[in-house]
Amino acid sequence: MPVFFYGGTQGMLDQTELFIKQNFPFLNVAGMISPPFRKLSHEEEEEIIEKINSSGAQMIFVALGCPKQEKWMASMKGRIQATMIGIGGALPVMVGMQKRAPEWMQKASLEWLYRLSQEPQRLFKRYAVTNTTYLWLLAKALASKKMSRAA
Repeated sequence: MPVFFYGGTQGMLDQTELFIKQNFPFLNVAGMISPPFRKLSHEEEEEIIEKINSSGAQMIFVALGCPKQEKWMASMKGRIQATMIGIGGALPVMVGMQKRAPEWMQKASLEWLYRLSQEPQRLFKRYAVTNTTYLWLLAKALASKKMSRAA
């Protein structure tokens, strides 16, 4: 099944290509694109869609990070003729460009804290806003559930 990688830096995609050749030599890679780290023009977006669709890829691994990759995949629904899977930061970890947290942190569900300590400028706002929003919505849903039970 032909696969396509979309996202990340060109260096990361180069490392991915080497990793695949060494570890998965029979994987059919239909293409790789490192998009610019800015909003794409309409023409650039259409060109990328055409490249992906004409590649024959059946599965697209999207490595843009959360929530950018989810928004991108939603905007490409019906435009890209393949299954899209958001893999975020898993790709640089898999190819050896980033280290995972120590095992004890993984087991304690603290890998996010390890990542935050590695890249505080990039991840602080994301974690602060996203996690706070999630906790607020969770608390609101739980409170609503309790109120409906009491009624």
